Formats: sequence, C-alpha cells, structure tokens
Amino acid sequence: MRRLYLTSESVTEGHPDKIADRISDAVLDAILAEDRSAHVACETFLTTGLVLVGGEISTETYVDIDRIARRVIKEVGYHQADYGFNYRDCSVISTIHSQSPDIAAAVERASNDRDAIGAGDQGIMYGYACTATPELMPLPIVLAHRLTRRLAAVRKDGTFPYLRPDGKSQVTIEYEDSRPIRARAVLLAAQHDPEIDPDLLRDELVEHVIRPVMEGWIDEDTEILVNSSGRFVVGGPAADAGMTGRKIIVDTYGGYGSHGGGAFSGKDPTKVDRSGSYMARYVAKNIVAAGLAREVEIQIAYAIGKAAPLAVNIDTYETGRYPDEALRKAVLDVFDFRPGAIIDRLDLARPIYEPFSCYGHFGRIDVPAPWEETDRIDDLKRALS
Repeated sequence: MRRLYLTSESVTEGHPDKIADRISDAVLDAILAEDRSAHVACETFLTTGLVLVGGEISTETYVDIDRIARRVIKEVGYHQADYGFNYRDCSVISTIHSQSPDIAAAVERASNDRDAIGAGDQGIMYGYACTATPELMPLPIVLAHRLTRRLAAVRKDGTFPYLRPDGKSQVTIEYEDSRPIRARAVLLAAQHDPEIDPDLLRDELVEHVIRPVMEGWIDEDTEILVNSSGRFVVGGPAADAGMTGRKIIVDTYGGYGSHGGGAFSGKDPTKVDRSGSYMARYVAKNIVAAGLAREVEIQIAYAIGKAAPLAVNIDTYETGRYPDEALRKAVLDVFDFRPGAIIDRLDLARPIYEPFSCYGHFGRIDVPAPWEETDRIDDLKRALS
C-alpha cells in the first residue's frame, strides 16, 4: 500500500498578491469593455500606502487607473485607517507605456486573419483534469479554495465582524494507492482585530469555517491549526508587499501536474500564458469528462509571433482508454491551438477576468468560465472511433 500526503494552499482576496492580481485584471476588463483588440500587460505592486500600476498597454480607449485601483481596494475590504492600508489615502501611481513595437508586429504580422494571430510570447503552458472531484480538479486545491471563500464570506456578511481581509488556508490530504482517504492537516490564517480573544477566534472559525467545508474529511486525528503564529492583526499590504502573478500555483492546480511559469492576471488573451493555459484546461477537462482518462495533463509550447504551436503533448498517467499518441492525434483533429482560434472559440476578448483573480481560474462553478465547458466530448469520441 502506497501512502502519500499532498498539500495545496489558497489565499483570500485581501492577500496583497491577490489585490495586485485583481487590480491588474480590473484594468484589463475596463479596457476590453471598450476596445476588444487592445494589447494589455498590466502589473501591480502594493506596499504600505502605495499602489504602483505599470506595464505595457496599447489601446484606443482610456481608463481611470486611480479610480479602478481604489474601487478594488474598497471592495476587498481595506476601508479603515487602522488596517494600515485603505482605499482613501493610499497613493496610486501609474507608469503605463505602450507595447513594444517589435512584439506588436510579431503578434499582428499575419494580416487581418484573426485565426493567424501570432502568439504574444514564447513559453510552455499546461492544463490538467482528473476525476477526483465533481469539478474535475485535485481535491486539496478545491478544499483550500472553499476554505478561503468561506472565510471571506463570514467576514463580509457580518457573521464575524472582527475579521479583516487578509487570510490563507492550507489542506493536506492523505492518500492510499492514489485514493484520498482523509485530511491529515488543515491550516487557516485569518487576519483579525487586536482585541479578539485567540481561543474564541479559533473555536468560531473551526466551527463555522473549517468543519462545514471539511465535513467528511476531518477526523479526531486531523491536525487543525488556526493562526498558528499566535496573532494576525497586521496584514495586507501593510505587512507584506503584493505583486501581480506571484500566486500561480494557487491560481491553477495547487501543485498537481506541471506549470510553465507564466501568470495570468492583467494579460489580454493574445498572451498565451493566459489563453494557452485556458485552452489546455479546456482540452483536459473534455478528455476526462468524456471518460477517456481518469487523469490527464496537456502541454502546449509556443514561439512568439507564430500562430501554430511548436508542440502539443498528452500524458494520461497510464489511466487512458487509448494510447496517449492516439489521444494526441484526436485532440489535434478536434481542437485548434492557434491563439486567434482560441480567443474566438472561448470568446476571450471580453471583460470577464476580474472574478478569476482570486479563488482559482479552474474548477470554478460560481462564475461562467468558457474553458470549463465540456462541449467537445462527442467530437473527441468521434475522432477516436
């Protein structure tokens, strides 16, 4: 019997890196709402009292970056001076410039044929799916996201008004022969007001956050840790600097499978870091939903300025009903991996991205995600027959 412990983490929308991701995606959405052909690579940096928005944007429209940043910070929950960071008095600085003409030329070189748009960068993208959960996602990351979403919910609805916006979760699942059997450990870090009693906070969060989410997975031997550092009063950008793109594992599969290293937030869909990864998940989920494999990873490689991918690879970890090479050929018959075709197929040139800046880009059932659709099952089966 093979025993294994697999761990994933999540962070709340009040985590500094997630505020940065959300501001970047909010800027992107505001631009795409007016200019669907815009090229956007928006990066955000936060620290005590400061929001710095930079990067490369080429567009025919104008957006008020100061207003967008302050709106996001307010909605996340930083609206009180004693939090050490709030939307009213932080400084917002924008250092945006236009996209490099060399990159722009490479992306648009292929005339006006949208399906021939060149990749906005080189790189490797991965997609993953498995039968472990109804979302076809790994169990630890699904549970970790559920914990942070619930932690945010009980703060926002006033159930526990002493909570502040920053927070984290971590879940370790014990496996026997690849089958999840129990939670080995559950960690929750919740920013809070200074006067709250730590024991009361722990008891209430265990009862109202951890147990409802982890029901059926925790037992008397599960290690449950709440604010294991003791206190968590100072948090958010007042405690740690935040940057766009620093939570790429939280954003994807929680450490399962592989990751090419590219982040998503603030990037328009000509950037294959984003669109290629969404396409890889779309393909992987359709394969698993079709019953063609219990687990699968898709790898795509691109060269800047080139429309066709350099490589598309399939790995079913020996769980496939067909050889991996046969499945790869079927995938290439069914799916078009050119960036322009991906944008059209998944309708990515529209303002849909801000909700995905926190709680993961994959396995989402609370917001519409075109890359989560399983509408190519029959096409795959026909290609294999």
